[in-house]
Amino acid sequence: MIVLVLILCIIAVFYYSYAIYASIAFFARPQVINPAFYPPISILKPICGLDSDSYTNLASFCQQNYPTYQIIFGVRSAADPAIPTLHQIIRDFPRIDICLVVDERTIGTNLKVSNLANIEPYALYDLLLISDSDIKVGPDYLRRIVQPMQHLKTGVVTCLYRSRVQNPIAALEALSISTDFHANVLVARQLGWLKFAMGSSILIRQTVLQKMGGLKAICDYLADDFMMGNLAAKTGYKVVLSDYVVEHTLDTDNWVDLVQHQTRWNRCTRAASFSGYLGLFLGHGIPLSLLFVLLNHGSSFSWSILAFTWLARLLMGWVIGVKSLQDTVAKKLFWLIPLRDLLSFGLWSYGLIGDRISWRGKTFRIGKEGKLIALDAVPQSEPKDYPQERAKVALGHRQG
Repeated sequence: MIVLVLILCIIAVFYYSYAIYASIAFFARPQVINPAFYPPISILKPICGLDSDSYTNLASFCQQNYPTYQIIFGVRSAADPAIPTLHQIIRDFPRIDICLVVDERTIGTNLKVSNLANIEPYALYDLLLISDSDIKVGPDYLRRIVQPMQHLKTGVVTCLYRSRVQNPIAALEALSISTDFHANVLVARQLGWLKFAMGSSILIRQTVLQKMGGLKAICDYLADDFMMGNLAAKTGYKVVLSDYVVEHTLDTDNWVDLVQHQTRWNRCTRAASFSGYLGLFLGHGIPLSLLFVLLNHGSSFSWSILAFTWLARLLMGWVIGVKSLQDTVAKKLFWLIPLRDLLSFGLWSYGLIGDRISWRGKTFRIGKEGKLIALDAVPQSEPKDYPQERAKVALGHRQG
């Protein structure tokens, strides 16, 4: 048992070291900007209620230094509290082609994907940019994220993100995202295993989306962003990680929110790939090194293993979260990484059992491959010819 735990600690240190290398290798070679490559883009923004910085986040997409693009906002209800804010954005940016679609039709269990399906037919261009409503970007965002699309085998481009928080609990979750989750992404990219996307930004060709089965193919999955990249990769296209880092508003208000969010992610990951979920255990060097000290009754050798493991973990967090992502939360709370890792290990262990999750006030069961099975009443799906036969309401359309 002692030897096994020691081996696991060594593996964790190797993982931390490789993640550092992956981060340095990725950010050391910024993507080259071709000033002649700016194809038109349709931005799809599915909206459900207001985030704490909704206007600022959404308006940032209207301030792009980019020649031709449109923005399509979509809500599922005429009573959605975000609608006044969306109308204000339309008024404030009259030269931008903006369309607001109100449509409650449903094609599957994931209502966000249904929202996307309702607004996709309004897209004028082959390149679709799907981005969550809590994302903020700079004016050079489109110019940079579009560059990998010069290569015809690139099907999807996605982005890392750093979080903006307003309370200590959200900050603790943000710390894990920037110093742990993104380490996994960078390692996957370095090993050539990047076959998924993140909801922060998904730039995809309409032709690729149709080849993988359209939005209907992901309408029952919780991790719709993951599946969009995964299906594109299975179709034979490359998923590329852009070096542009977007900002994300993290509205975790309390411990219940944090646990529910992490549990959703963990159980979904476990259902999609049990072996992959078990593999995450190899990155839990902090609790493993503590266990090694306990098993060795606090010997000097065990303490040296703990110190070496913790040093490697903290160095990985600093290189990725602080230096590469320039995350102010990671810089401020860097010293809390061991505590956050212990919490993450507890939540990872909890994720090994159970299949129920709570999401936007509804209860679901996670089925095979991460599919959502509604336990509450949900609207009936549309007929198979959806969305060709459209009954939509478009409001506030502007042409630039």
